[in-house]
Amino acid sequence: MTQDNAANAAHDLWRELEADRLHEECGVFGIFGHPDAAALTALGLHALQHRGQEAAGIVTYDGGRFHAEKRLGLVGDHFSDSRVIERLPGKAAIGHNRYSTTGETILRNVQPLFAELESGGFAVGHNGNLTNAQVLRRQLIQEGAICQSTTDTEVILHLVARSRRNRFVDRFVDAVRQIEGAYALVALSTKKLIGARDPLGIRPLVLGELDGHYILCSETVALDIMGAKYIRDIENGEVVIISEDGIESLKPFPQQQMRPCIFEFIYFARPDSVVQGKSVYEVRKNMGIELARESGVEADVIVPVPDSGVPAAIGFSQESGIPFELGIIRNHYVGRTFIQPTQRIRELGVRLKHSANRAQVEGKRIVLIDDSLVRGTTSVKIVRMMRDAGAKEVHFRLASPPITHSDYYGIDTPEREKLLAAQMDLEGMRQYIGADSLAFLSVDGTYRAMGYDSRNASQPQFTDHCFTGDYPTPLADLDAEGKNVKKRSLLAEAG
Repeated sequence: MTQDNAANAAHDLWRELEADRLHEECGVFGIFGHPDAAALTALGLHALQHRGQEAAGIVTYDGGRFHAEKRLGLVGDHFSDSRVIERLPGKAAIGHNRYSTTGETILRNVQPLFAELESGGFAVGHNGNLTNAQVLRRQLIQEGAICQSTTDTEVILHLVARSRRNRFVDRFVDAVRQIEGAYALVALSTKKLIGARDPLGIRPLVLGELDGHYILCSETVALDIMGAKYIRDIENGEVVIISEDGIESLKPFPQQQMRPCIFEFIYFARPDSVVQGKSVYEVRKNMGIELARESGVEADVIVPVPDSGVPAAIGFSQESGIPFELGIIRNHYVGRTFIQPTQRIRELGVRLKHSANRAQVEGKRIVLIDDSLVRGTTSVKIVRMMRDAGAKEVHFRLASPPITHSDYYGIDTPEREKLLAAQMDLEGMRQYIGADSLAFLSVDGTYRAMGYDSRNASQPQFTDHCFTGDYPTPLADLDAEGKNVKKRSLLAEAG
């Protein structure tokens, strides 16, 4: 096997291991007026690494020129080098972490994207997915636009460039009025840092301050890492403009009820983040408490599927009185550059990432706690691993409802026909996984964990379509019969 083929095979194996998890596309960061703008942006992206691990980029402006550095791989692999930071002078910067949804990540798709206008250049970074991106892209190309990437973020560049408004802010607002779906945007011009959140607030964006300078970022952990102060969440449908004159807020959309993504609380945000005023860790622990109330079972030990199942498992243990133990140990160093994946290595499957802690499992009735169930292939292997380690009984509990519908707003979920809960009933899933019992947290239980009495069916508080099929926005790209969303075209290299 050649070196290139071995690398591709290793990448494929890494994809196999990751295919049964949900993935968020991207984290964004921006800072204005600080002399260490590039270094702080790199630090912020490091804190947001969980939102995208395939590529990272930073764009700065030094008062005369824009500077960009984009790399495939992790933030720490490239932007911890002082020589890279020195190539990014300026007191204003934006940065982006990327997870791609289809195909390989290529450098031309790495954000922030940059374009020149007659009034000067600007750069933009995007977290989310534009559901009308393909429609807009086709229109733009028909009108003579030349696209240099396959990311939907490039549509925003073209819409800004083609706007007939004079001021950059007005051109930016003109562009966001034409896009649909979910987005948190940071943009940098020669004089301003701009942030925008979609009209429903599906994707997160927060405002902070460090040494008198404003920061925009996806999560509060990016503020914590540098000792910055959290000010507030950017509101749904809000555009904020940061300049030397201070901060200005615009509301260019009709007011709507906010519906942030429920998966920020279930899986995506870091546990130490605060999202919409709620501690993510406490919410996840509450989900475990509600899960124990709804589907308790006689057992000897509670075992989380690391790392995402840990807070819920703690809550389940506290509510049920059953001891919590680390019955599964995660290997944090499995990645795409692992050893050449022979068939024997492939057969090891999930054991490359997780191994049983036999001393806590053997001869015991265990309750496995995980955050969610997607394809179910990893769950099958984990249950089998527990039985191979000597578990007497294996009961599986999921701290979220069954995922029955695909996402089109920035979460990399499989097509619906590959979602286990969309194809099987509860008993069918239990048999497929091989557990002695199986239960999910109810939709109402999920809302109770976040402080609500139940889901308001007439006015849902969150974007929860993966569980309910209640999509909050129009989905523009349909198949030839106009019925089913073409997921992969919608998500093609989404940001």
